[in-house]
Amino acid sequence: MFIDKASIQLKAGKGGNGAVAFRREIYVPAGGPSGGDGGRGGDIVFVVDEGMRTLMDFRYKRHYQAPNGDDGKSKNMFGSDGEDLILKVPPGTIIKDEKTGRIIADLTGDVTTKVIARGGKGGRGNTNFKTSTRQAPKFATAGEVGDELTVTLELKLIADVGLVGFPNVGKSTILSIVTSAKPKVADYHFTTLTPNLGVVSTKFGDSFVLADIPGLIEGAHTGVGLGHEFLRHVERTKVLIHVVDVAGLEGRDPIEDFEKINSELKLYSEKLTTKPQIVAANKIDIPGSEENYEVLRDYMKSKGIEVFPISAATNRGMDELFAKVSTKLKEVEAFERENPPVVDEEKVYTLQKEDRYQFTVVKENDTFIIKGKFLQKLIDSVNFDDMESLSYFQKTLRLRGVIDKLKEMGVSDGDTVKIYDVEFDYYD
Repeated sequence: MFIDKASIQLKAGKGGNGAVAFRREIYVPAGGPSGGDGGRGGDIVFVVDEGMRTLMDFRYKRHYQAPNGDDGKSKNMFGSDGEDLILKVPPGTIIKDEKTGRIIADLTGDVTTKVIARGGKGGRGNTNFKTSTRQAPKFATAGEVGDELTVTLELKLIADVGLVGFPNVGKSTILSIVTSAKPKVADYHFTTLTPNLGVVSTKFGDSFVLADIPGLIEGAHTGVGLGHEFLRHVERTKVLIHVVDVAGLEGRDPIEDFEKINSELKLYSEKLTTKPQIVAANKIDIPGSEENYEVLRDYMKSKGIEVFPISAATNRGMDELFAKVSTKLKEVEAFERENPPVVDEEKVYTLQKEDRYQFTVVKENDTFIIKGKFLQKLIDSVNFDDMESLSYFQKTLRLRGVIDKLKEMGVSDGDTVKIYDVEFDYYD
């Protein structure tokens, strides 16, 4: 089954906690701290697999979590890092942050690997907190939580040339003749329900990838018919072959069809109107089509678009058509090499990370409630039965601006402050 869109939840691994331990060798009296650091949590990494052509693997499994790092150990032994979770996707996959819609990664060309969710850092063991005045620290820090987000995967097929046009005009037949692809071909609308790819090899030794984009209809840009399902696949192509039924079967007007399809392309994305088009006037072998072809040729000449009369059923005119397509493709590729695309600053491929020390303070009745990821880690790290650990806790609250925020909100001596499951009375 062809699946080209999926939404999945990612959770990178949590870092292991630092250890609280002390040297206890028989010949080392009053041994110092020996708690090791926790291991790093595993990342979630997306890797391009050239053999994949669909996002089917992500349809039934929506939640992915990388392994956590191991906790630190005594004797200054570090915890093991969590293994990275590798997710394979087809070439041409775009990864977006579902919340903001911003692009995190576009896995095309040279970009074949991307870390999307980073694991949390391991906590520090108590060895790190030994100072000249603090010889036996009885606290360590907890590991950091990993990135957690929901992403949307969108597959845009990577093809050099795309076949566009109304349903039943012969696109699939053309693909089956000039490539080894075997698309379903029949005489009814929407025979093609998924994009098909094939490699064209011309008699001049040139080759390129050709995509059969399923038939478009009026309103496709709003999702009517197959609409949005496949319009995105046109965006990757460099040249479009616009196939029309020059015989006018089913009472269709090839010029009217041409304009309607181009209108849908424009309404979906202005960029699609800049792609070079070559018109393939199919079914030229049917009686009465010659007159329609002459009218169509004159109309396209006024627009500067070349028209090639072809018959996909009899292979007439196919060599001439694809020789021209190959030449046009070389021109476009040469232009792109000399004029690389400008990066849209509104779609910079970076995930916007929140401030790691961000926190909120709200007052409910007579209690000040404070929340923030770093505060959860701080609470997990503090030994509230140890004065040195409490001193470290208070120092961190002042350093990160928590105390200043409480004062700004009018906290007074004796007021209750709550940080997750810990409550205490405030005294300046």
